[in-house]
Amino acid sequence: MTVRLLAAALLSVVVLGCSATGGVPASPATSALTVASPSASTPATASADGADLTIYGAASLAGVLDAAKAAYETANPGSKLTVSTDSSAALEMQIEQGAPADVFLAADTTNPKKLVDGGFAAGDPVDFAGNDLAIIVPKGNPGRISSPADLARSGVKVVAAGDAVPITEYANQLVKNLAKVPGYPADFAAGYARNVVSKEDNVKSVVTKVGLGEGDAGIAYVTDAKASTDVDTVPIPDGANVPATYAGVVVKVSHDAEAAKAFLDWLAGPDGQAILQQAGFVAPPS
Repeated sequence: MTVRLLAAALLSVVVLGCSATGGVPASPATSALTVASPSASTPATASADGADLTIYGAASLAGVLDAAKAAYETANPGSKLTVSTDSSAALEMQIEQGAPADVFLAADTTNPKKLVDGGFAAGDPVDFAGNDLAIIVPKGNPGRISSPADLARSGVKVVAAGDAVPITEYANQLVKNLAKVPGYPADFAAGYARNVVSKEDNVKSVVTKVGLGEGDAGIAYVTDAKASTDVDTVPIPDGANVPATYAGVVVKVSHDAEAAKAFLDWLAGPDGQAILQQAGFVAPPS
């Protein structure tokens, strides 16, 4: 009898031990760890956590990408974004030549499409922002540019960007639109072209040069004018402005295409749009 009681006691201890350590559903502590994972509203993905990405962005995105970098790294602990900005055309060429970028953010749709067509992109471009143009003059307007018509006035010095830079394509369209405005000189476009005294590498250089007084006027983006304390703007007639569309694409040689896509989706999503709008960007034209 004593042996039987001892055996029963030992069996009870073994059963209790198994109940505490295994062979049963997850304990409340284990369930709590699962619940603590990122919620559906968090833009990060599992791949984005700890991702180290290189972002190539248009020069006009320089300031806003600094803010986006800080917000994204905060939302995705362990992630690191390295941002490099220049003319969209220059960056597109660098990527074709093998530059190790993960995401390309352009001030147009043309350059991302070049990467897609050339087999240098993973997936289709994503439109993520819009912008308008601004005619900028040095603070105080020493050249006395009272309206866009003065851009064609004899003696006015216009600072422009290089032919391949996206702002130049937009600016050329703006000039064509202005030439149709009643009261503008018949040779407005030709007069504007004669007044161009320099062609800069990117739009930021246009703003800098005009701000330093090295030109009487230039054409830039509204966001550039807003960000500079060295320039003023001249109103553009209704209906003449040109909407700019910014598009991004994941680069094919990205070392983590999934994380790169997660960042691009985040930028085009609510959190990224809020940051872009604070800098003066608008939703991409539909």
